[in-house]
Amino acid sequence: MPELPEVETIKQQLARKIVGKKLGRRKIIGLRRRAKLLIIDFDDLSSLVIHLKLTGQLIFNGQPSGYTRHVFRFNDGSRLVFNDARKFGWWKIVKDSRKLTKNFGPEALQLDLADFKNALAKRPKTRIKPLLMDQTFVAGIGNIYSDEILFAARVHPARQAESLTDDEIKRIHKNIAKILKAAIKQRGSSVKYYLDAKGRRGEYKKQHKVYQKEGKSCPVCGVAIKRIKLAGRSARFCPRCQPHPRQFL
Repeated sequence: MPELPEVETIKQQLARKIVGKKLGRRKIIGLRRRAKLLIIDFDDLSSLVIHLKLTGQLIFNGQPSGYTRHVFRFNDGSRLVFNDARKFGWWKIVKDSRKLTKNFGPEALQLDLADFKNALAKRPKTRIKPLLMDQTFVAGIGNIYSDEILFAARVHPARQAESLTDDEIKRIHKNIAKILKAAIKQRGSSVKYYLDAKGRRGEYKKQHKVYQKEGKSCPVCGVAIKRIKLAGRSARFCPRCQPHPRQFL
């Protein structure tokens, strides 16, 4: 957290508030998102790059608190407050943001099906959940949305890429766009720390089917949601809707 929908929400909200303002001597000419990075572009061709990591918040005209790590002050007196409870987030001004993003894979919302199939073929032994979270494979998906995408696609998170059928690959690809776009419309998911740029909680958590639902009933079939560890991260799934060979159940 935050993932693509949360950072995209903040980008869209801030674009309406800060484009045209000055931060020091630099004038803001636009905002971009690449993967989970927020990129604020200046008229001198430099950029302010911000990564919120696990607990970062960017609140326009927010009130500083004990969790505030920095306040960006604009020429008109408005401000952007960067809160970060666990202090893993970072920001830096760079001359060329491409150096920070050159190793990212294609954007999740711009992922071509043929390219997706080809990329899966190159990582045949990798489990699908960690693969979706690998930013060099596809950019923007994290723990929350990989769980939700795979549940919607009816694919077990521990399946190896080479085991996926053509139909399963199509379902995963379709639901990447479907889930992420739906989450953006609801201003992201506020599981714990995330707030949008207006200081409001995102509403998409109400739509979660499996993320942090272990032990609860599957909304489709009623079987208890399970949790396993894959590559050091939790994966939630329905053992009936997302079947897998016995050793993973």
